[in-house]
Amino acid sequence: MHTCGDIDVNAGASVIRFAVVLVGRLAALSVVWLVLVDGATSSWWIGGPLVLVVAVMPRKRPSFSIVWREIFRFIPFFMSRSVSGGIDVAWRALHPKRPLHPALIEYPLMLPPGLPQVVMANVVNLLPGTLTAELKVAALQVHVIDQRTSYFDELTAVEGAVARIFGVASRTA
Repeated sequence: MHTCGDIDVNAGASVIRFAVVLVGRLAALSVVWLVLVDGATSSWWIGGPLVLVVAVMPRKRPSFSIVWREIFRFIPFFMSRSVSGGIDVAWRALHPKRPLHPALIEYPLMLPPGLPQVVMANVVNLLPGTLTAELKVAALQVHVIDQRTSYFDELTAVEGAVARIFGVASRTA
């Protein structure tokens, strides 16, 4: 602890750092508010208190970080799965016997709770032939178009790709 007389210098630096961060948040949130309301200053009676509350809310740091190069690796992975899944769904829709064997399955998640699980659930929604029915604490309930396919392997591949984006462990990461 550094002191200057009776003043704790580190505490002073913390207060200054907090004030700078708060002013930055207030400025950024004010700009966002003005953009959202198309510059209508008459909306500040609600926007002002809202900006203040959001600015002073504590920020919980996530236990993961985004690995940006993995996002670029994810794009072709996602596109290839989307195209092949789309072809499969179209084939099933046009086939005279409609070879559908739908099921509601539960996929156990290895991803940590929070944003990684939400991203996983949303990606599953975007892939043809699958639909997230419910995101549970450590599982994803998924509707699959054909329970006889290798849906578990596909979901594991998606989970591995999402895990790499967030730099966390999974079955395949």
